[in-house]
Amino acid sequence: MQELEELIPKPGALGYSGSAERARHEMQGPFALPPGPDAFSFALYQSTGVGLIPGHSLELLENSAVFERMLEDIRAARSSVHILVYIWRPCELSDRVVEALVERARAGVACRVVVDPVGSEEIRGDRDFDQKVEQVLTEAGVEVHYYRLLAGKVLGRLLGRSHQKLVIVDGRIGYTGGFGIWRVWEGDGLKPDEWRDTHIRVEGPEVRRMQLSFSRHWQEAGGGLIPPSAFPEDLEDSGPCAAGFIDSAGKLGLTDAERMIRIVIAAARERIWIANAYFSPPNSILEQLEEKCRQGVEIRILGPGPNHDVPIMRASQRSTYERLLAAGARIWEYQPSMMHSKTLLVDDWLAVVGSTNMDSLSLNKLKEGSLVIHDASFVRKLARCWARDLRHSKEITLENGGRTNPWRRLARRATQLMGQDR
Repeated sequence: MQELEELIPKPGALGYSGSAERARHEMQGPFALPPGPDAFSFALYQSTGVGLIPGHSLELLENSAVFERMLEDIRAARSSVHILVYIWRPCELSDRVVEALVERARAGVACRVVVDPVGSEEIRGDRDFDQKVEQVLTEAGVEVHYYRLLAGKVLGRLLGRSHQKLVIVDGRIGYTGGFGIWRVWEGDGLKPDEWRDTHIRVEGPEVRRMQLSFSRHWQEAGGGLIPPSAFPEDLEDSGPCAAGFIDSAGKLGLTDAERMIRIVIAAARERIWIANAYFSPPNSILEQLEEKCRQGVEIRILGPGPNHDVPIMRASQRSTYERLLAAGARIWEYQPSMMHSKTLLVDDWLAVVGSTNMDSLSLNKLKEGSLVIHDASFVRKLARCWARDLRHSKEITLENGGRTNPWRRLARRATQLMGQDR
């Protein structure tokens, strides 16, 4: 590894002119990284407290394939199953998960569930999760808690949600990605009512950090302490991949989610491919992407097309196109269904998979979690996913929808306002 002094970027190394927005944050243009995984890992550690740790085995799982693998692991659980999701609503998929949890709980396995009431029940005014899921689980011995109940529905509490998706089995196997437990995550992402999504299964040391994230949610939801047996220490040498799990929470100033995104982008020398469900990043990240274009880095962005669950977010997403296209980026919109993936691919060695969206709300307000991965084989698999997705996507240019307009500018202002750090 290079000397630490050589890894510390010099202020203003990218030549940013500075702005009032950036001046509010505690990091101002420090993203000129020396090349290579060691420099990246140190920068990530210096910024988030998490570096890249070797010893992981990873599986890239697309669309509904994640549930077949997940249910297989849950049914084989010996000591604990922990689930944290934003969306859990009654459906056939939910019935399958409930059946597996009930069977394990009755066999003596400690099963704990945390759901977010905004995504799963309370904000819609129904009690489907309560009556059709929670009741069945608790009667079988599964512990269920809600994360931050909406007492009074105060705006700050309404926006301060957990958007994380975690499943941890026996403290040794972890899942994250974009999944929820609802019908839209069934299928192959090629029909309007079947979302396109990307997930990951991991074994290795960072599962312990994923378990810690669940534990902190569990405590805040009223669940108390999790026993030490849920944190096994012999998690080394599960595979050849290096990884780090970035757990981010909303706060005043720069969150770990935004720090992670900016460090990952800074590491690029050849390409940055971004697939994201809600792509409308703050100006600091847009400027960073523009600078990478000027450096000759290939920028590709894949976002949702006409099938979108939040129309104002699609307009906000499209408000970024004109300046990125003018800088030299290429942009596609996925056509068959809602594109819900949250992935980054950098050069031939670095990737990110998790729950983190690239919009102001996700980066500044929500609790998010993503796995940062150093592994060339995994990057090649993710690139093959890109090739398949582009066959079902439309490239956007300045001539066919890439220019902004007053509605798109207004939508961007509104979505940026939701995530303001004040």
